[in-house]
Amino acid sequence: MDQLPFDQTVIQRILPHRYPFLLVDRITEFAGGTHIVGTKTVSLNERCLSREPGRTPTLPPTILTEAVAQVGAIMVLSKPENRDKLIFFMGIDRVKFHRPVYAGDQVVVFARVKRLRSKMGVLEGVARVNGGIVAAGTMTFALGPAEGGQATLRD
Repeated sequence: MDQLPFDQTVIQRILPHRYPFLLVDRITEFAGGTHIVGTKTVSLNERCLSREPGRTPTLPPTILTEAVAQVGAIMVLSKPENRDKLIFFMGIDRVKFHRPVYAGDQVVVFARVKRLRSKMGVLEGVARVNGGIVAAGTMTFALGPAEGGQATLRD
């Protein structure tokens, strides 16, 4: 495995996502099978920001949820037994959004896998800005073969 922090080059070897759908900038902490910490800096140039007249642009909660899911996916897909698989977001449960995320904020995402079986798993994630929780919840995911059987992580 590569040295921390993981930059875009390493992240793109693990996840199939690319700009503008890749929502993780860096992985700053990776404790094997226990947890992972990643960051996303929200830029004013992002097309997905909600831009209502007279209001500060905000990151939609769905995009924030996807960023949390991607951080967790990096941990799952980094396991040797999952390197030839893709991860599919299946659902969310008990997710709470505590406050908006604005352009200029750096979101720090903590994720841990609660349960992982051969084809299904459950991920818990917490997103923070300046130490305060902006979103937290549980997500369900499925693992499936990569198209054509090609590995998503190249050594």
